[in-house]
Amino acid sequence: MARNPKITFIGAGSTVFMKNIVGDVLQRPALSGATIALMDLNPQRLEESAIVVNKLISTLGVKAKAETYSDQRKALAGADFVVVAFQIGGYEPCTVTDFEVPKKYGLRQTIADTLGVGGIMRGLRTVPHLWKVCEDMLAVCPEAIMLQYVNPMAINTWAIAEKYPTIRQVGLCHSVQGTAMELAHDLDIPYEEIRYRAAGINHMAFYLKFEHRQADGSYRNLYPDLLRAYREGRAPKPGWNPRCPNKVRYEMLTRLGYFVTESSEHF
Repeated sequence: MARNPKITFIGAGSTVFMKNIVGDVLQRPALSGATIALMDLNPQRLEESAIVVNKLISTLGVKAKAETYSDQRKALAGADFVVVAFQIGGYEPCTVTDFEVPKKYGLRQTIADTLGVGGIMRGLRTVPHLWKVCEDMLAVCPEAIMLQYVNPMAINTWAIAEKYPTIRQVGLCHSVQGTAMELAHDLDIPYEEIRYRAAGINHMAFYLKFEHRQADGSYRNLYPDLLRAYREGRAPKPGWNPRCPNKVRYEMLTRLGYFVTESSEHF
């Protein structure tokens, strides 16, 4: 890898998401001099993202630099890392349609960006464009590592591996640690004191263990506390996203004995 690597964001108009990743990246000494290549089809959102990145660079006092592109292949040229973060069709109309069509026929979905009818439809929309990204990567940055943040992540990584097996990729998601933070909040326990073990796939993983570190260094199983809080109406607490209440997750706990990391009602 180059001393000052090039990190390309495809879908950089997802400004808040991009900001969080770049903020983490620039605080790593090995990456603090990176070239951040921002690519998006929406010129206004691309400009806004560039302003945010340059503000981060200035605030952190690092030697990184930001570049903007509307051409995908030019943005990818010479990249060491490629972060993909886009949504084909947008929330409206496509994601809404993924819910409303099954709902019309009596099928209640939970996460329609990953599983079931909605996940399949989103995959059919998304995979062809990801393949185009792979084609451009093979042409101008074949050794780059793709950091896959696009949903349906499991379908996407599978499709890329089948058609472009030489592309180095990893599927990433915040659902496990994000849910752990929500559960710690429900129980009024600092997240830093939580230990867990999860298994499964994106948006459908389960906590095999969910524990709280004690003063003596031992760990206490928190499943009985979660179940008791749910039955007594103390959990879930109101969350940051009114479209995604945690209630379904607690119902899954009572039925399966495990807490699912992301299975919330959207409608």
